[in-house]
Amino acid sequence: MPAFAAPDGTALAYHVVGEGEPLLCLPGGPMRASGYLGDLGGLSERRRLIKLDLRGTGDSGTPADPATYRCDRQVADVEALREHLGLDRIDLLAHSAAGDLALLYAARHPRRIRTLTLITARARALGVDFTEAHRREAAALRTAEPWFGAAYDAYERVWAGSEADADWDAIAPFFYGRWGAAAQAHAASEVAQTHDEAAGIYASSGAFAPDAARAALEGMDARVLLLAGEFDSGPLPRIAADIAKLLPRAELAVQPGAGHYPWLDDPRRFTRTVAAFLGQEPAGPVG
Repeated sequence: MPAFAAPDGTALAYHVVGEGEPLLCLPGGPMRASGYLGDLGGLSERRRLIKLDLRGTGDSGTPADPATYRCDRQVADVEALREHLGLDRIDLLAHSAAGDLALLYAARHPRRIRTLTLITARARALGVDFTEAHRREAAALRTAEPWFGAAYDAYERVWAGSEADADWDAIAPFFYGRWGAAAQAHAASEVAQTHDEAAGIYASSGAFAPDAARAALEGMDARVLLLAGEFDSGPLPRIAADIAKLLPRAELAVQPGAGHYPWLDDPRRFTRTVAAFLGQEPAGPVG
């Protein structure tokens, strides 16, 4: 398992899957080990995925200072990985909460980004967040699902402040386009893969300065893809469109029938969309 040292000496691990040009992949959660990304629906057949385990997660070491779990403090870890790999410019992919980390990295090192792929990604770094109203709007699209009643009741309890594991487990179907065996196994792995203390620090006070980040990104020349899921609430497709307007050279793709993990819901469509953006193959219909 390859590893390198962060600027503060923390040992950070990464996992390599596939062949071809490297694509650096940042996991969300926040602070979930990169294993849940798998091979990103077969994207590893087109690119060499470099999946970073963020500090304190997966096979990476635990930092001496827990304050370094804060999102902006981890930008230096991504830059250290780029330097370790000997890459002048990088293709960077981020999922979910890692969207904030990728955006902060791009704001600090805009000339190091060749392409930025944001998969159902957060953008608190730019001042955009997701609300309970957004969650309700997306949930209303799923009323015909057999699991909807019990899951929505649990959602109401979560919105009211419930921290019960049973309630959080019950809302999992809302985050997947199809609640089958693969989705259920994927959801069941989340707790063991997530560093709860680190997750609580990740977006803590001081992590984001949206005005400064927006100003820093105004001149970035890298192409950006925002891929949203039709059924996802974080972000809703219309909120992803708003995020795209804040980034130069950004384009939006909405994957039909997808939730928060689009590579699981329709691997072929997902890999075709991302590969086409990265220039691996021409865009075209997916049968």
